[in-house]
Amino acid sequence: MEKTLRGVGVSHGVAIGQVRHMGTAVLEPPATQIPTEDAPREQARAQAAVEAVAADLIARGNLAGGEAQAVLEAQALMAQDPELMADVSRRIAVGSSAERGVYDAFAAYRALLASAGEYLAGRVADLDDVRNRIVARLLGVPMPGVPDSDEPYVLFARDLAPADTALLDPTLVLGFVTEEGGPTSHSAILARAMGVPAVVALPGAADVAEGTVVAVDGSSGDVLVEPSTEKQEELRRIAAERKAALAASSGPGATSDGHRMPLLANVGGPGDLPAALEAGAEGVGLFRTEFLFLDDSAKAPTEEKQVEAYRKVLEAFPEGRVVVRVLDAGADKPLDFLTPADEPNPALGVRGLRTLLEHPEVLRTQLRALATAAEGLPVHLEVMAPMVADRKDAKDFAEACREAGLSAKFGAMVEIPSAALRARSILQEVEFLSLGTNDLAQYAFAADRQVGALARLQDPWQPALLDLIAFAAEAAQAEGKSCGVCGEAASDPLLAVVLTGLGVTSLSMGAASIPYVRTALGKYTLAQCRRAAEAARAADSAEEARAAAQQVLSGE
Repeated sequence: MEKTLRGVGVSHGVAIGQVRHMGTAVLEPPATQIPTEDAPREQARAQAAVEAVAADLIARGNLAGGEAQAVLEAQALMAQDPELMADVSRRIAVGSSAERGVYDAFAAYRALLASAGEYLAGRVADLDDVRNRIVARLLGVPMPGVPDSDEPYVLFARDLAPADTALLDPTLVLGFVTEEGGPTSHSAILARAMGVPAVVALPGAADVAEGTVVAVDGSSGDVLVEPSTEKQEELRRIAAERKAALAASSGPGATSDGHRMPLLANVGGPGDLPAALEAGAEGVGLFRTEFLFLDDSAKAPTEEKQVEAYRKVLEAFPEGRVVVRVLDAGADKPLDFLTPADEPNPALGVRGLRTLLEHPEVLRTQLRALATAAEGLPVHLEVMAPMVADRKDAKDFAEACREAGLSAKFGAMVEIPSAALRARSILQEVEFLSLGTNDLAQYAFAADRQVGALARLQDPWQPALLDLIAFAAEAAQAEGKSCGVCGEAASDPLLAVVLTGLGVTSLSMGAASIPYVRTALGKYTLAQCRRAAEAARAADSAEEARAAAQQVLSGE
């Protein structure tokens, strides 16, 4: 019998197929005691399994490239954490087997993460995946992962670890649905990068029986269980019409009456460039440079290595705009040589620009590398600082840019509510703003972006978040400067229309979303965008804001 489940749509498109569930988690190994003389052998087994899993994660990252590579390399570092491995060794020395020592040590570390504030609690799923892979190798059982199938299917899971999401085969995995996760979780971001329809935070996903036919709408968040033949045909027709409209869409982003809205790509490194160019990106609105620093968390990459990586991205957009975010370390992206290991709440501690100002040599090297990489290129390089809180932060960053001889424009990311509220003050020191809506929502609502139960508060349609965006855009307009959006909010076509109406001056997103946003913008005038934005801000909830904007744009 047909029924509809409602989750959070995080990646556009429609998928129709049979359900296949993710393989079950590794069972808890028995708590058997081993003789003391066997401890060295068990310690060696544990170390070998850890190294094998870390190597496998790095290999998967190299295959996937881009966003996925950075996420998987971070997981590999998690597997090899020296303190964690020391705890494993201690447990084995007092009688645990290798697999039990790993299981218990990870359980203790898991409890620490879960109690260290909501931001770090979001890393628990990644930690569980690493543990399961190590224990599976030690037990000699198959690795947890996506099911084997010769036929295309829709993947259902409690949650998807980055290692699984990164290498999903889009020719077999038509789409995926998770019970946990949020709109800005790692899996959601990677799904958008792949162009695979996805719905997260769907209550009851685990209860949908294996083999059930479902239709997943990654735009609306609806999952239809056992849809009728007529409904399936209707959905396929709608999907075909969307695809045809996207194929006909090309050129710069603009409203129907010619108001320009540059559509830029978010990239994690050179591996993301082909998709951005194919989608018609007009430049890069967010170049996340963390991927380069995750290769070796014990030390920063050399200036020469940075120059090489940056130049590849800059060369891909001759005479285009490339906005580079300097290293955003801390919180869920710890680096051994930079970030403290004992912060009680890293999300509210020393991260982003705060970290760089405490280690000026790292910032100085990165800025010099960017200046060198841009030499002789016609590209419009812009460099921005993450986690700017106030005018002093902006001033300190601007001075560092000047001291490094950087001739590019320099700006500030608006991810902290104080920066949105005092945007005009910050703009006295920098030349542009870029709104990171993922973190801005997280800090505005005290809601971890990785926790599925808080997805309602991470919804970028929340009117309070729209207010903060409007404050920043109005301040930039008053100062005659630009204010873009580089958070995942820009990838929602309807919300992109509203953001345009709020006064932002560019939109940056995963490459797969660019055609959808370009098509949506081309349907409406700037005046319609502004009316939709006003209606959305006047609402009291995300659902009401979305409905109000749709009503205005449909002419009802």
